Formats: sequence, C-alpha cells, structure tokens
Amino acid sequence: MEARLNPMAAPVAAKALKHVVAAGKALAESTLAPATRELVSLRASQINGCAGCIDMHTKDATHAGESQVRLHLVAAWREATVFTDAERAALELAEEGTRIADAAGGVSDDVWANAAKYYDEDQLAALVTQIALINAFNRLNVMTQQPAGDYQVGQYH
Repeated sequence: MEARLNPMAAPVAAKALKHVVAAGKALAESTLAPATRELVSLRASQINGCAGCIDMHTKDATHAGESQVRLHLVAAWREATVFTDAERAALELAEEGTRIADAAGGVSDDVWANAAKYYDEDQLAALVTQIALINAFNRLNVMTQQPAGDYQVGQYH
C-alpha cells in the first residue's frame, strides 16, 4: 500500500503537524501513566481503523514493558480482567470521546464521573488531550491511507 499523500512534505501541513507532535510530547510530562496514554491511543486507533497508529502504539507500549496479553485484550477490555478500574474508566472515556458523532451529547455524565473518580483534574486534562490528539492523528492517517508495519520505536519522538 502506498500513501495518498505525505503531509510532512507539504510545508504548511508539516508546520502545523510539528505543533501537534509537540503537544503529544508535552503530555509525556503529565502525571497520567504512560501505560494509560498508550492504552487509550491504541483503543481509539482500533475504533478508527488507523493501522499506522495501531502499529506505533503497540510497538511503543511493548517497548515500555506493556504485556502482550493486555495489548491483545484492549479491543475487548470490558470482558478482560487484566485492566485496573482506572484504566477501564480511561478506556471507556476514550471510546465515548472517539465516538462523539455516534452519541447525541458526546461523552455521558456517567462516563465522565467514573473517570473523575480515578484521575485528578490535571490527569483528566491530559487524558482528554491524549484522546483528542490520537483522534486527530487517526483521521490524518486514515484519510491519507498511511501504511503500517514499518514503524520503529521512537521514530517520531
């Protein structure tokens, strides 16, 4: 498969994307657990069918020590026993935040309140930003049909 377009080769898009990438790097400074960031990025990417982001986030998570069992079960997290209650709340927020067009009103109050039980305001802000950023990357990659499989850990960091 060959990509339709290389956004990084277009001067204005490349300039804008550098800011989006920088926003993602800033999230690494938050107190939100890196595993949580990877899990929600993986789940949103699965929902959006973004092969490039699935490739990246599974490899980055594996490199950071995440287990293969947990990565394989992200798609079925509701039935899996390997996630903490906090991670489950984050995954649920990621799903509703990714599927906002499917639900009138967006993220439900119940889902928000459940996430707020486990994450402080700074962590919630980081979580929401992570979900928004991964959705932006997913849309960019899906629209331009970016291929997957060749990502190397740290390639975009």
